[in-house]
Amino acid sequence: MARPKKNSENGATLGFEAKLWAAADALRNNMDAAEYKHVVLGLIFLKYISDAFEAKHAELVSQKTKGADPEDSDEYRATSIFWVPKEARWSHLKASAPQPTIGTLVDDAMSAIERDNPSLKGVLPKEYARPGLDKQRLGQIINLVSDIAMGSTADRAKDTLGRVYEYFLARFASAEGKSGGQFYTPSSVVRVLVEMLAPYKGRVYDPCCGSGGMFVQSEKFIEIHSGKLGDISIYGQESNYTTWRLAKMNLAIRGIDANLGDGSADSFHRDLHPDLKADYVLANPPFNDSDWRGELLKDDKRWVYGMPPAGNANYAWVQHFIHHLAPTGIAGFVLANGSMSANQSGEGDIRKAIIEADLVDCMVAMPGQLFYSTQIPVCLWFLARERKNGRFRHRRCETLFIDARKMGTLVDRVHRELTDNDIAKIAGTYHAWRGDRGAGGYADVPGFCKSAKLDEIRKHGHILTPGRYVGAEAAEDNGEPFDEKMQRFVAQLREQQADAAKLDAAIAANLKELGYDG
Repeated sequence: MARPKKNSENGATLGFEAKLWAAADALRNNMDAAEYKHVVLGLIFLKYISDAFEAKHAELVSQKTKGADPEDSDEYRATSIFWVPKEARWSHLKASAPQPTIGTLVDDAMSAIERDNPSLKGVLPKEYARPGLDKQRLGQIINLVSDIAMGSTADRAKDTLGRVYEYFLARFASAEGKSGGQFYTPSSVVRVLVEMLAPYKGRVYDPCCGSGGMFVQSEKFIEIHSGKLGDISIYGQESNYTTWRLAKMNLAIRGIDANLGDGSADSFHRDLHPDLKADYVLANPPFNDSDWRGELLKDDKRWVYGMPPAGNANYAWVQHFIHHLAPTGIAGFVLANGSMSANQSGEGDIRKAIIEADLVDCMVAMPGQLFYSTQIPVCLWFLARERKNGRFRHRRCETLFIDARKMGTLVDRVHRELTDNDIAKIAGTYHAWRGDRGAGGYADVPGFCKSAKLDEIRKHGHILTPGRYVGAEAAEDNGEPFDEKMQRFVAQLREQQADAAKLDAAIAANLKELGYDG
């Protein structure tokens, strides 16, 4: 790569992440991407906690005359740094990388870290000694990870490795295709949700948190807007055990404290936070899930607006989110486009009840090709309880519709990303509509956004597809007089008709030559 480029996902200069990925991918050999993911991400995590430990260790050594003990684990835990025993420190593993026993040494290091740090119990991968993993390649990967430039401060080191971890998550999602995308929500989609919800302070909840991207972006938002880590309390849940482990590592590598429960669990059937009332819900639930075992939950207290169909969990998720919202809470989540208009199996009735309860704050139609896991078009829902409590009285019984389907830029043949300007336009329109301080004034823009009152939504049969409301984009008037424009159109039509006649004659001649003129 001749020159680093700007990464739209985090605004940082991107170069070494891509180079590191290319080198690591070259070492994958015939290993499946889903399996290789844990090999590489586990090593990146181990490098992070070891580097953070070593930085603190050096500090304590310099303070030894003041009574500080660099081998006292409490010195590290007091500052939220993981204690790393000697056999797990990166310097020891790097020195042992060429040895055929390196796989066993890495497994032992992971076990030792879990033993001495209860919050990581059952989280770290410990399959490096298995026969199927080439130990020479493992040693090469360790050397590769060793070369990650850490920066001069602990915060810089955390940011660097966090970026690498996040970049690798995205690339593994792409490499795994449909199955891989289930643990990863594209960063630009998460950023739209976070920028619109603006979680400055309070409880943030994601009951299907994947690898934890919603939480990472929420903390980034806080820091960018001069807040501090810890201004929000994080609660999450993930049903897939391996993905739950990825989330635990992703958050730990960022220094983010989160309550993800004691393991993986299904939010419908084993809600780990049953009494939680969140200020913000951010989520990207599985689309159109038909295996959620809804028939076992027919009388559940969450189904205030109607029993969701057993064959599709979309409206079970919507009502689960509402159930966990605080009295002034707001939810932003991703669903398949069908959720905006589906009427089968009672879904239309549930949607009508939610609309009539004045909970639907905003709907955003997103462009296609954003996800690695599916080409299904998606939309963003924003539900706000606060409307019922008078915080935005001027927007009661009114919903903002945004059609963003034409936005985004193709980053490769099949994937699209929203740019910083796209995200700013969508979020800025929403904040202006809500009347947020400093957001400017709001006005409907044909083809892009429309504020529709409840009566208008009723006339459309309680369908929430933005295209029905925003109308067509205003055609640009180039000043050409109507008569001249019509003469130009007629001339073009005559020219096309003449070309069509020539083509018909040529086809007839070819058929006659082949003996098919009769």
